[in-house]
Amino acid sequence: GGGAYGAAKAGGAFDLLRFVQQPQVLARIVSAVFALIVFACLVGDGYMSRPEDPRLFCIFNHNEDACRYGIGIGVLAFLACIFFFMVDVYFPQISNTTDRKYLVLADLGFSGLWTFLWFIGFCFLTNQWSWTRAEDVYIGADSARAAITFSFFSIFSW
Repeated sequence: GGGAYGAAKAGGAFDLLRFVQQPQVLARIVSAVFALIVFACLVGDGYMSRPEDPRLFCIFNHNEDACRYGIGIGVLAFLACIFFFMVDVYFPQISNTTDRKYLVLADLGFSGLWTFLWFIGFCFLTNQWSWTRAEDVYIGADSARAAITFSFFSIFSW
């Protein structure tokens, strides 16, 4: 049954199958995968160089901030998913309702903030991609599009 802030009485046995079937856990796993895809695409293929110039530049209109922003929110979102996943694991063991309240509010606040940041990231990456010249992209276009796409999906998963 329901208890304080969505948890049953503290001290129950851990049931992995029941835990993984919880909607917030599934959403957190999906969010972590999306974040991993975004920052992996940007780290792997987000930087290029021209044959005549060995210096690396960001594939998004040569705007280093676009790559840094995407990588930054992706890494932080992935780490936050791991942190809140661990909170979800230990949440039933917490008997103090005040602690539960603060954890739920922190999760809610962080999720709201990260939804907004993913929206900003999607708009920023899309804008910079629209200004990118086709001759500047030798490889990595698919990774750039994947980063944009999964930034968009992350808005809804958070």
